[in-house]
Amino acid sequence: QVQLVESGGGLVQPGGSLRLSCAASDSSLDFEAIGWLRQAPGKEREGVSCIDTSDGSTYYPDSVKGRFTISKDDATHTVYLQMNSLKPEDTAVYYCATAAVLSYYNDCLAPYEYDHWGQGTQVTVSS
Repeated sequence: QVQLVESGGGLVQPGGSLRLSCAASDSSLDFEAIGWLRQAPGKEREGVSCIDTSDGSTYYPDSVKGRFTISKDDATHTVYLQMNSLKPEDTAVYYCATAAVLSYYNDCLAPYEYDHWGQGTQVTVSS
């Protein structure tokens, strides 16, 4: 079973940047999608970026489009989330997750698509 380990979270001032990393323990597994999702206190978990590995397409919700960038390094089995122009509303626990097979809805931003999750890393945006 794949293990996902996130790192890179922390405290940052508004307007600042962070880069999150997610290391996968098993490179032999095939994922149809890999994504970053977040959960703020009192809110539902939401997707903030994902890669559809069938064609390499990337997806972002409007709330982070233009500020967040997902990328992956196949050689090191690591996925990154570069977050720029951070806002207080970006404060959340950020999770890396993989989907072995996407559902009929094929929505890699949807939390229900994912079957393996990391432990999460806290991101706090505050002055």
